[in-house]
Amino acid sequence: MKHLFNTLYVTTQGAYLAKEGETVVVRVEQETKLQVPIHTLAGIVCFGQVSCSPFLMGLCGERNVTISFLTENGRFLARVQGPVSGNVLLRREQYRRADDQVFACSTAKSIVEAKIANCRNIVQRSAREREEGEERAELDQAVLRLGMIVKEVDCLTDLDVVRGKEGDAARVYFGVFDRLIVANKDTFVFKERSRRPPLDPVNALISFLYTLVVHDVRSALEGVGLDPAVGFLHCERPGRPSLALDLMEELRAPLADRLALTLINRQQVQPKGFQRSESGAVAMDDDTRKTVLTAYQERKREEVFHPFFEENIAIGLIPHAQAMLLARYLRGELDAYPPFFWK
Repeated sequence: MKHLFNTLYVTTQGAYLAKEGETVVVRVEQETKLQVPIHTLAGIVCFGQVSCSPFLMGLCGERNVTISFLTENGRFLARVQGPVSGNVLLRREQYRRADDQVFACSTAKSIVEAKIANCRNIVQRSAREREEGEERAELDQAVLRLGMIVKEVDCLTDLDVVRGKEGDAARVYFGVFDRLIVANKDTFVFKERSRRPPLDPVNALISFLYTLVVHDVRSALEGVGLDPAVGFLHCERPGRPSLALDLMEELRAPLADRLALTLINRQQVQPKGFQRSESGAVAMDDDTRKTVLTAYQERKREEVFHPFFEENIAIGLIPHAQAMLLARYLRGELDAYPPFFWK
């Protein structure tokens, strides 16, 4: 199994990243704040006004360390990476299979079933912690409905219907998401999913975490030689990492949603850490963003049981494991794609 390397997140505005020997140096106003050996990094993510020297970009390209540039709020801007890795025959097979509606539907079904099951797991865990009452009944009903949708998906043969069922499950899941929040309810209220822009602190938090997850999934796909832009569940659009969004679906609940709920319910993030602009968009302040990034890195080091490998692995390696399994499936080494079911 691949070794879990760190991701360097740089949020300090005006920071400058440079190469010094075999290390990455972070400077702010010409003062060195951090120095990290390049061999310990899987990637570098720069938020806002953060710049890099050409020599550092060259070193990262040689060592397969991707540099990503995002806005302060986490919207993807660009990335710098070295030569494409992997076998071109694998990517050609990926393109052929993406045009095969039967294959695409079968793969999408596996992903959607895992996504719904993992969302159901989060709701079920919360329901078990509640006393009998209206909230408990509402959560139990959502668990029941999500279980039924998983069974319905298993019988489908039309990709558009699979997408529709995924949408139905999302409405059920997010319909009770507010019930999963128990701290600072005056501020952390979830009414519905809002993305561009997020209109409340909860949406701002989970959208930011989704950005981090899709970044890791995209890097994992590129690492095994797959094209992140050509997927099976999500439609292809220019500039859209459709395959990364595909694999992200089964990982949203265990990697992002659960962490968001933990940060809120344990009061590791506070209402004052979220700011609303004149347009109504809500964003995290710098301190809150750093808290979330630190928690995300810690979460990636935790271990969970992987049902296919039948062993515990670091959560941060799950994107790589799923990308590797998908590559094996495309090469014909597996009869079906085994998605990640979180237990």
